[in-house]
Amino acid sequence: MRGDMDDITLSVIVPVYNEEEGLEPCIGHLAGVLEAGGESYEIILVDDGSSDRTPEIAEQMCSRDKRVKLIGLSRNFGHQAAITAGMELCTGNCVVVIDSDMQDPPELIPEMVRIWREGFDVVYGLRKRRLGETALKKLTASVFYRVLGAITEIDIPRDTGDFRLLDRNVCEAMKALPERGRYVRGLVSWVGFRQTALEYVRHERKVGKTKYNLKKMLRLAGNGLLSFSKVPLTAPLGIGAVVSLAALAALIVMLCLPVFYSWAAAVSIVTFFIGIGISCIGIVGCYLGRVLDQAQGRPEYIIARKINI
Repeated sequence: MRGDMDDITLSVIVPVYNEEEGLEPCIGHLAGVLEAGGESYEIILVDDGSSDRTPEIAEQMCSRDKRVKLIGLSRNFGHQAAITAGMELCTGNCVVVIDSDMQDPPELIPEMVRIWREGFDVVYGLRKRRLGETALKKLTASVFYRVLGAITEIDIPRDTGDFRLLDRNVCEAMKALPERGRYVRGLVSWVGFRQTALEYVRHERKVGKTKYNLKKMLRLAGNGLLSFSKVPLTAPLGIGAVVSLAALAALIVMLCLPVFYSWAAAVSIVTFFIGIGISCIGIVGCYLGRVLDQAQGRPEYIIARKINI
């Protein structure tokens, strides 16, 4: 029965990267919520190669409370790798992933645990509103999730992040996957199990700045698209058919034009078709790059130190 074991009920994984300004108050707030919930718990801080005082502050918190634990990665491997490291070493019967900025409210964790006890294996946070984010970020996120949903073979919930609760069985299934360049929220959907949503309002970040710059967001989006859809690979088949018909139509039109205009049209059309061809080759190159990553077999992350684990 869930929660009847003598060991830890709840593991909370918190990836951190250069969060010296807000780490201590945020983790203090999180610990207060967990304490009030009455469940046995551990907080696992995964330092993703921070270059500021974040590791030092995390070590101080670990020395004061043995339930706060630290995994220090050897360099910045990325948010998804940090989550994976936490999942590998957590011991709870259920696992919650939450960011250290507390934009996702810790107050929802007891409700997630309650739903988990009802028999659900995954309880994911569904963002009803996103406060403090620019219109451009909201638009691009909305477009990405809808494109991903349209071209993938599995149902990845829209408007969700990594804030979610996972049962131990789900966590073990995730750990068994050998995949590199992980898109964690997609893998959670892929492994299946009984899942449900919990709606909430995502708050504005109060301290510090987001570490997800444009480059990191594009990389995450690329991992999501390339990991869960073969549509970009098969799309050139359809594009090729359309291009062939367009080329035939263009040839007929050019035969009806004066020589000067026909040459100008020919150059424009050829340039356009070359661009399409190069784009298709680039798509194939992206998939080959992922195949190379998997074949090399390098670890997703390297742990430099552990405290209280």
